[in-house]
Amino acid sequence: MSDMTPIGQTPIGEPLLEVRNLSKNFGPVQALNDLTMMVRAGEVVALAGDNGAGKTTLIKAISGVYQPSSGEILLKGQKVSFNSPQEARDIGIETIYQDLALADNLTIGANIFLGREPMRKAFGFLPVLDRAKMAEAAKSTMALLDFHVSRLDAPVSNFSGGQRQAVAIGRAVYWNAQILIMDEPTAALGVPEQRKVIQLIHQLKAQGRGVIFISHNLQDIFAVADRIVVLRRGVQAGERRISETTHDEVVKLMVGG
Repeated sequence: MSDMTPIGQTPIGEPLLEVRNLSKNFGPVQALNDLTMMVRAGEVVALAGDNGAGKTTLIKAISGVYQPSSGEILLKGQKVSFNSPQEARDIGIETIYQDLALADNLTIGANIFLGREPMRKAFGFLPVLDRAKMAEAAKSTMALLDFHVSRLDAPVSNFSGGQRQAVAIGRAVYWNAQILIMDEPTAALGVPEQRKVIQLIHQLKAQGRGVIFISHNLQDIFAVADRIVVLRRGVQAGERRISETTHDEVVKLMVGG
């Protein structure tokens, strides 16, 4: 684990994550059928589709929640498979779900290290929480995201929705996530907060990370994504560069018109 190095090993524009011919069955139900997609370093790929289109199944297969029934996942050209989300996290694939999974009563630093708390020795032998390291991590991570909160020692329950989203992104960045999967990150936010999250995603792009952005909001997708992959009933209904498509075309792909 590296403490705060932006991703340097994959040049911007090179393939970071590849999904090849991925399928997932739940008994007789085919939730995902022969899906192929790619995310490059420094690129945001949006996933769109109605409920039941297969978006959640796809991100859970990429992030180690589900084992694919067939197909393969490659990270930087190496085939990978995970038995758990922690295994996916350990090699740099982090998922930020809508509920953020933050501990409301803890500080930014404590949330960054949740479950991986740094310890130091007091009096040379007594293990205690290294609060200074946690505070420094909070400060440097938030600075890297160009995100400034006045009180790093405040519990995250004091923060707005956009600030909480920044804490969840900051945790992924601190642990050097190369692929961030963001599930409806702007759904519960007001317009100024949505803009802040879009800005944070542009920061992640500039650092050479890859982002998979799931949203029902086409306006947000067009504001942040480079490409859009549309799913319909578990199948890829189409893929377009954002600069070469329109809202209408995307809606037609989603509904099959």
